[in-house]
Amino acid sequence: MSATTMETTTMQDTPAMQDTEYIQFFDGGTEPTLANLGGKGASLVTMTSAGMPVPPGFVVTTAQFDAFMHEAGITDHIHALLAGLNPDDVAEVDAVSATIRADIESRPIPAEARAQTVAAYDALQSRFDTPVPVAVRSSATAEDLPDASFAGQQDTYLWLEGFSAVGEHIRKCWASLYTSRAIIYRLKNNIPNEGLSMAVVVQKMVNAKASGVAITMDPANGDRSKITIDASYGVGEMVVSGQVTPDNIQLDKVTLTIVSEHLGDKHAELVPDLAARRLVEREVDAERRSRRCITDAQLTAVATLAKRAEKHYKCPQDIEWALDADLPDGENLLLLQARPETVHSSKPKTEPTPTVPAGPAASSGFSWNSVKLFA
Repeated sequence: MSATTMETTTMQDTPAMQDTEYIQFFDGGTEPTLANLGGKGASLVTMTSAGMPVPPGFVVTTAQFDAFMHEAGITDHIHALLAGLNPDDVAEVDAVSATIRADIESRPIPAEARAQTVAAYDALQSRFDTPVPVAVRSSATAEDLPDASFAGQQDTYLWLEGFSAVGEHIRKCWASLYTSRAIIYRLKNNIPNEGLSMAVVVQKMVNAKASGVAITMDPANGDRSKITIDASYGVGEMVVSGQVTPDNIQLDKVTLTIVSEHLGDKHAELVPDLAARRLVEREVDAERRSRRCITDAQLTAVATLAKRAEKHYKCPQDIEWALDADLPDGENLLLLQARPETVHSSKPKTEPTPTVPAGPAASSGFSWNSVKLFA
């Protein structure tokens, strides 16, 4: 079996799966809500509904987390542990975090909720010719908000195969609501723990040959006439976490011509090891380091995708994207996440500053009609 088997059906060929209390598919047709799906989950459902190229998946809703916590009977104990906690006492926060997370990860998922999640996982796998790996990502109700940035504070798990691993890591995502960094962030920003909940995204893993982020402004000064793209080889977590120095390219938002370009070292990439059935970190050779990891056409396509997300949400966006090695050029750009840009978005819009392009970006010939949607 190849872990990178590509899907052979389109959205039109595959009927939407039925949503339930504990499960909502990206293409299930149910109206997304932050309270039910968390920030990441609601965004993925919204983007799928808007026809954007999102890899297929489903959300384990906050109702399932709430049912799990109710059956476990540990909510009051958690609140007691967090009460009066000093965010500057890192050792104490670490100890409380470890206690809470171990408790959550050791509890069984309620039978009905587990059955619905198994059925959803099987339904997702049925869309492919052979089993495919998935990513399991946290989607907290307090994340990706316009006035707060929770990015990276809960956990993401990549390249998981089989429901046993998926179920285990759903619990780990629930537990990551109480990482030390998340607890400290909430304490320092006066965000109450009462009422918090956690949804979890289960999504087809992308076999990324290159990936990164794109922001529909200049993050250094808030100039909304620019698009800023970071790109590196392999799966994008190494870019998001700052483990590699990516290529950094800035384009004019209207003309999509390159304004500035800095090649990063891109010394390593996270790629699948099909024999070991997992992701591995691999060194990038000198020749690949010395050149940009995406073409002019791909650069234009990423910028176009970022602009489309901004137009849909009507505010500057910070997106994660990937180029899937299993799909042909022109159909392989996928949108993994879109969130509001939180540093400059709340400030008044400034007039664009005219710039002299550093060089033309080749026309991509990119057409949204040619994109093969995944679900």
